[in-house]
Amino acid sequence: MTQQGGTGPEDLDALSSRELHDREVRRAVHHLDVAFLWRLLKELPAGEAAAGHPDHAAADAVKISSLIGDALDSGDPDVADSLRPLYLDYLREHGG
Repeated sequence: MTQQGGTGPEDLDALSSRELHDREVRRAVHHLDVAFLWRLLKELPAGEAAAGHPDHAAADAVKISSLIGDALDSGDPDVADSLRPLYLDYLREHGG
C-alpha cells in the first residue's frame, strides 16, 4: 500500500536526500506545519556542522537568532499595528 502521492515508506528510502528535503519542505509549507519548519531551522546549524561546514553553521545560527530577535523586538509602531490581530488572538487564546 502506498502513501499519499504514490510513494510508500520503502519508496522514500530510494529518494536522494535532496529529493527528500524538497518533498518534506514542500509538504510542510503546503500544510503550514510551522512546528516542523521550526524544528528544521533548529537542526540546520547542527546539520551544517556535521557536514563539515562550521562556517555555514555559524551563519545559520546568526540568521536564526536575527529572525527571533526581530520577532521579539517587533514593537516598532507600524509593525506592531500590522501584527495587532496576531497579538490579540494569542492573548485571548491564552487568557490575556
